[in-house]
Formats: sequence, structure tokens, C-alpha cells
Amino acid sequence: MPFLVLPFPAIDPVAVHLGPLPLRWYALAYIGGFIVAWFGMRALVSDDALWTPGAPRPGRDGVDDLLANVAFGIIIGGRLGHVLIYDPAFYLAHPLEILATWKGGMAFHGGLVGGLVGMALYARKTGEPFLTVSDICAAVTPVGLFFGRVANFIKPEMWGRESNAPWAMVFPGAGAAPRHPSQLYEAGLEGVALGLLLWLAARNGALKRPGLVTGLFGVGYGIARIFCEFFREPDPVQEALSRGLTMGMALSTPLVLIGGGLILRAVRPRSFTA
Repeated sequence: MPFLVLPFPAIDPVAVHLGPLPLRWYALAYIGGFIVAWFGMRALVSDDALWTPGAPRPGRDGVDDLLANVAFGIIIGGRLGHVLIYDPAFYLAHPLEILATWKGGMAFHGGLVGGLVGMALYARKTGEPFLTVSDICAAVTPVGLFFGRVANFIKPEMWGRESNAPWAMVFPGAGAAPRHPSQLYEAGLEGVALGLLLWLAARNGALKRPGLVTGLFGVGYGIARIFCEFFREPDPVQEALSRGLTMGMALSTPLVLIGGGLILRAVRPRSFTA
């Protein structure tokens, strides 16, 4: 037992009651993430200095449709990803639980696939380059990741492995042993650090090379997630793989590889319409 263990700041998972309707922090994380992303996307597309002159991109009004497409894709894909990847047997036996999103259970990688589908549908409808669309979305995604990981901490869920670190915490429902607050590690790396990296890249010309911001996101998120998996306690049935690997590591490795490929493609001399 470490000499010092931080007390877990028990926070009511319900932020506020709107009459009989409980509004949970988990839901507020999604709402807040989409709102901040909307402002960020409109700021990006409105700044001509960030783009190659004449390069096609969504306008401020187009951002509304793009965000709606992506939001639906993230919510549907995130939920289906959790159901199909992590606990299909349970949901097959209890199909109505699939709709109980207020209980948590959203897979990032499923949400990513759903978001990409939403982007592709938008790009196909408007004729705008897919990589330009994905760059805009990638630049603001860390905001949602930050809010989501904080919500995981408040719930609490997805806590860390047992630890003797002086900042370890005893999480309700996780036994008496102190653990890494791995949700906060992820909020810091996947949210704050990655968000700053992508925003600085965008402000310094990355959006003039379609696919560069998307590639940086893939590499940055994948590395951050794999690193944090060493501190996060995997579910022994749903997430733990052999040789100390986890499902999160396995699903994040392709993001690093694909992201690296997009970066190499983007930095080569090429037309902005590619």
C-alpha cells in the first residue's frame, strides 16, 4: 500500500435533473464535445490563411451538415463497436440493452469507423475532397476525447491497473487496491496534448496538404492509446489478449500505420485536389 493515496472525488454521475429526466455527465461530454467541435470547425474553414488558395473545402454553413453526419456516425458506430467487439454475447442475450447508451459503453474505434462513414457520405454529396473533410474533423476530435475520458473518470469506469504511485486512487467498484487514474492519463494525452499538436499543425500550414492532419491524428492517437493501455486495467474477458496485449493496443496499431502512410503521402509534392 502506498504511503499516500488520493481520495477518489466521488461525483454524482447525474449532472442535473431536468424534471424527471436525469442529465448525466456522460451525455454532457458528448454534447459539449460536439458544440466545441462545431465552433472549431467553423473557425478553421473561415480562415483563408490556413488553406491553399482556391482549394475546395466546406463553408461555414457546410460545417453544420458535416457535423451532423459525423455525430450520427460516431454515436451509432461507437455503440455498435462496443456491442460487437467487446461483449456480443451479453447483448445477444439482452438486445434491449443495446439502446441503453446512458449506462456507458461506447467504443472509440467503432465511433471512428462510423464518423468516417459520415464524412464519406458528406464528401460524396458535396464533391469536396474526402481528405480535406477528414482533416477538419480530425483537428477538433481531441476535444471530444478529452470530455469523454473525463466522463469515464466521473462515472467511474475504465480505471487503471493497481499502482503504488502517490497519485493512485481507490475507485468505487474496483476493489480496495489503489489504481492508476488512467482515464486522466488518456484525457491528457489523447485530448490536451494531441489537440495542441493538431491545432498547431493546422495553424502552421498542415491543412494545405490534404491528409496530413488526419495522419497526425492517427499516429498521435494510436501511440497515446497504446501507451495508456499499459496503465489501464483491461477487462479479462472483453479486452485482455495474450502476451500482455490488449484489444485497445491491437485496434490502435493500424491507426499508427495508416496515419504514417497518410503523412508520407501528404508531404510529397502533389495537387491539392488529390
